Amino acid sequence: GIPMEIIVGKMFKLEIWETLLSSMRAGEVAEFWCDTIHTGMYALVSRGMRRIAEGRDPLEGQKHRCGMGNMFDYHSTGYDDLDELQRTPQPLIFIMELFRVEEPSAYKRDTWAMSKEEKLAAVPVLHSEGNRLVLRKEFGQAAAKYQEAVICLRNLQAKEKPWEDGWLKLESLVTPLVLNYCQCQLELGEYYEVLEHMTELLQKHNDNAKAYFKRAKAHAAVWNEREAREDFLRVAHLDPSM
Repeated sequence: GIPMEIIVGKMFKLEIWETLLSSMRAGEVAEFWCDTIHTGMYALVSRGMRRIAEGRDPLEGQKHRCGMGNMFDYHSTGYDDLDELQRTPQPLIFIMELFRVEEPSAYKRDTWAMSKEEKLAAVPVLHSEGNRLVLRKEFGQAAAKYQEAVICLRNLQAKEKPWEDGWLKLESLVTPLVLNYCQCQLELGEYYEVLEHMTELLQKHNDNAKAYFKRAKAHAAVWNEREAREDFLRVAHLDPSM
C-alpha cells in the first residue's frame, strides 16, 4: 500500500505516533508497546486510514468538534473490530517503518489534509493543469486534476448551508470543473460515468445546455436514441448556437 504521511506538530489524533517516529532514523523498523492511555483515539485514526484506502474522504460525516466530541459522533466507526476496540480499549503494539523525513517546504499535502485557504488556492492551479493536459490530449491525467479540484470544493461546500451564498459561490466553481471532467470521460469512452455525473448536475442546474449536450453525446454512444434525441432538443432550445 501507500505509506502513511504524518505532519509533525499538527495535532495528529494519535500523538504518541509523533513521539515514536521522532525517535527513529530513516530506514529503521521498530516495534513499540503502547498502554491504553495512549491508544484511545486509535479506532478513529484507523477508520480514517481505511477510508483513504477505500478511496473515500476520511472526514466524511465528521462534525467540527474536539476529539472527545467526535467520540460521541463516531459511536459506530463502520468497522466491527474498531467498534469493539472503542468499547474495550486495550494496549496495542505498533510496528513502524520510517521511510523518509521531508522538510516542510518539500511536502505536498493530500486534498483532505489541506486548510480551507489551501483548498481554495489549489482549485485554479488544478483547473489550469487540467486544461494544459487536455491540450496535450492526456485526458486521463486531466480528468484526475479536475476531479481533485472538485473534491476540494465539495469538502468546502459540506461546511456551508445548501443554496445560501457561500454554497452557491462554490457551486459556480464546481460546475465548469465537472463539465471538463465529463468531457475527458467522453474522450476516454466512459459514457456511463458521464451519464451519471451530468444527470446529477442537471438535477441542480436544469438549464445548463453544456450538460445536456454532453449527456446527449453519452446517450448516443450507448445507443439510447430516444434519450439522446430529447437532450439534443433541449440543447437546441437553450442554446441554438451549440
